[in-house]
Amino acid sequence: MTSKRILIADDEADFIGLLQWQLAGQGHEFMVAGDGVSALEQARRGKPDLILLDILMPDLDGLSVCEMLRRQPETKTIPIIVMSALCGDVTRRTAAMHAEDFFAKPLDLPRLRQRIGELLVAAPSAN
Repeated sequence: MTSKRILIADDEADFIGLLQWQLAGQGHEFMVAGDGVSALEQARRGKPDLILLDILMPDLDGLSVCEMLRRQPETKTIPIIVMSALCGDVTRRTAAMHAEDFFAKPLDLPRLRQRIGELLVAAPSAN
């Protein structure tokens, strides 16, 4: 598989580092956003192949970011995986309306790696 660009949007630097470390062996490039507004800007400018999106972030929550990305022609087809410690039914249903998948924190990392692989194979390159 050719190198793919993944945007990790989360306000916890340690969590971002963990994800980068866990996914590093797959040869991906990473973009990072620490809040919702930055996540939107990075997605529009950087055109990632996949977005890992936390819900609880400063400035703009991840579900709002997800909805906005789906309304923009340049970002509407980018696969999104929502991740959150908020994992009630309402959160899951709301995430499912706009994202390809939802993962509860703490993450099942082997399953997340598998799902990322599936979505990256299925997704056309945004570059």
